[in-house]
Amino acid sequence: MFALERAAELISENNWLICRVLFAGYLCVLAAMDIRWKRLNLLVLLLGAVFSLAGVFCDREIPLTALAAGGCIGALFLLMSRTTREAFGYGDSILITIMGSFLGFWGVLSVLMTAFFIAAVFSIYMLVRKRFHRKSSFAFVPFLTVAYIGGMLFGAY
Repeated sequence: MFALERAAELISENNWLICRVLFAGYLCVLAAMDIRWKRLNLLVLLLGAVFSLAGVFCDREIPLTALAAGGCIGALFLLMSRTTREAFGYGDSILITIMGSFLGFWGVLSVLMTAFFIAAVFSIYMLVRKRFHRKSSFAFVPFLTVAYIGGMLFGAY
C-alpha cells in the first residue's frame, strides 16, 4: 500500500516532467514517420491534441493566454502552408499548432528559432557537399524534435 501511495506522490510531483517526456516520445515517432515517408499520418498527428489538453492540467506556470497565443503561431503557419501551396507542409504546420498549445507562445518560438537554425546549418552543409540543390526539400519534423528535446534538456521550458 505504501508503495502505491509513494508512486502516486511521485507522479503528482513530476507530472509536468512526465508530460514533456511523453511529448518528446510522440515527436520522435512523428520524426521517424517524416524521415521515412515524408508524410505524417493525420490520426497520429492529431493525437498530439491529447498532449496539449493533458498539458493544461499539469502543474506549470504558463497562462492559458500564452497557450492560446502559441496555438495562434501554428495557425499562421497553416496560413503560410495554404498560401505557398504546401511548400511548408500542412503536417508541419499542424504540429507547430499542437506544440504551440502545449508549450505556449515563448516556448514554441524558442523551438522554432532553434529548429530553423539547425535546418539552415544542415541545408548549408548539404549544399556544400553537393547532396542538395536549391530546390531540394527535406523533412522538418526531425529538426523540431531535436530543438524540443534540446530545450527540454537545457531547461528552456
